[in-house]
Amino acid sequence: MNYLVCPDSVPSFLGFFDISIAPTLLFYSYFPIVIVSLLLSIFIFFKDKYSLQSKLLLLISILFSLWILTAIIGWIAVYASTVHFSWQIIAVFEMLVFIFALYFVAVFLNKKDIDFKYKLLLGLAFLPVIASLPTALNMVSFDLINCQANNGYIWEYVYIFEVSSIVIMMYMFFNKFRSLAKGDQFRKQIVILAIGIFLFLGMFTATNVLGDSLLVYEFNLIGPIGMVAFVALLAFMIVRFKTFNTKLIGAQALVGALTAIIFAALFVREIDDVRYVLVGSILLVIAVGIMLVRGVKREIAQREKIEKLAGELAATNERQETLIHFIGHEVKGFLTKDAGAFSALCDGDFGPLPDGLRPFACQALEESRRGADSVANILKASNLKKGTVTYAKAPFDLKALVAEAVEKAKTTAEQKKLTITFAADDGSYQMTGDKAQINDHVIRNLIDNALNYTATGTVAVSLKNDAGEFVVSVKDSGIGITEEDKKRLFTEGGHGKDSQKINVHSTGYGLYIAKQITEAHGGTIRAESEGQGKGSTFVVEFPV
Repeated sequence: MNYLVCPDSVPSFLGFFDISIAPTLLFYSYFPIVIVSLLLSIFIFFKDKYSLQSKLLLLISILFSLWILTAIIGWIAVYASTVHFSWQIIAVFEMLVFIFALYFVAVFLNKKDIDFKYKLLLGLAFLPVIASLPTALNMVSFDLINCQANNGYIWEYVYIFEVSSIVIMMYMFFNKFRSLAKGDQFRKQIVILAIGIFLFLGMFTATNVLGDSLLVYEFNLIGPIGMVAFVALLAFMIVRFKTFNTKLIGAQALVGALTAIIFAALFVREIDDVRYVLVGSILLVIAVGIMLVRGVKREIAQREKIEKLAGELAATNERQETLIHFIGHEVKGFLTKDAGAFSALCDGDFGPLPDGLRPFACQALEESRRGADSVANILKASNLKKGTVTYAKAPFDLKALVAEAVEKAKTTAEQKKLTITFAADDGSYQMTGDKAQINDHVIRNLIDNALNYTATGTVAVSLKNDAGEFVVSVKDSGIGITEEDKKRLFTEGGHGKDSQKINVHSTGYGLYIAKQITEAHGGTIRAESEGQGKGSTFVVEFPV
């Protein structure tokens, strides 16, 4: 089958194209613009892929790139049928660029999707272009001698729509700008984006109209340059308002743009035109290079400032820790002395006390001991965090230790009318560790917590040897634990949401200390609960 070949072309490239008939700077004008706009829009999309406006921006870049590709095919295609098809289809991409630009601006300004009726209106506006594609309304005739089309009346409709779209977008920008208070940062973003959109779409429309009116299609090469202004202003807006990482976007823009320029330069045929290529490349390197250098300088200055502040903060923390330890030891000493005095009074060491005084002295004794324990917990947590706690590890019977702790807790359980039980599987439970630390801060702490946070019901303590691990479980029918509370339980000062309403004396350090001591013995600790009001289970596992 013979295909009609455009008179001034020879199928020299891939058998379908003739690069020699293209305008001198066609590729150097189009390729870098497409690559940089796609890179930026893809970068924004992957940084915020769930945002509608990032999706729309990517779609605009893709449609614009398809328009460019179609235009390039129209310039360099050898076969008349291919050129004919490119002229016939290009209106689709041009129209869609403006439709989605309108959509993008509306979403950007209102921070939400547009109503369905507006989507329907945009779809109806696009319908005449689709309907006219295979008709004389789109292309009156095709000039085989010059291998170009004579456009039909639908192009007048397209240009009217483009001009109307630009006017509507400028009105939307103005209206939103006027509605915001002075000093609102969004006003600056509106101005920047409005200028970028106007330059991009304004130049695009103006050069296309000139090219079609004067039949001098070299004008069309100038129009896409407006996309450069749009991309540059969009990048500036991103950097200026800290939307994304400025160093990363600067480096990517430089690498992407230089790659595009070098690739496009391969198609420059005349040696004189290389000068234009070099000038453009140098200007780009200087512009982006200045931005990167400034960014690096700012980062160095910020890093030095952060390091200085970190040093000052470390020194301040050290002074505060010293002060806390001093105050803690002093307060603990006073409370311990008070507890000794009240204990002597309660025990009758100074003779019988009046009936009204003895309950007061005994209550003061209990409060002093509780206060001393709270201060001791805070100091213990601080020492664990600094790593200054030492462990006196020796063999001991874990089963006997847990049984003794449960036995001591029965008095408290009886006072609260709770049932506490202990069950252990048969076998040896000999392990090596700091018996006192595990007893005071792990086993007893979990049992005391279970009793404190259970109003009615039971506390069941169990022990078993499970696949080479000693597993201690403390299960209660108390207030339970929410998923949000679980995140705070084993942190310094971490409380459940409602825990202090039930136990006002809790410091929040008990479980933190239990976790540190358990992990220091190679074990793990965790909390399980089906939710608020459904009880909880604390599980400690020690390696055998």
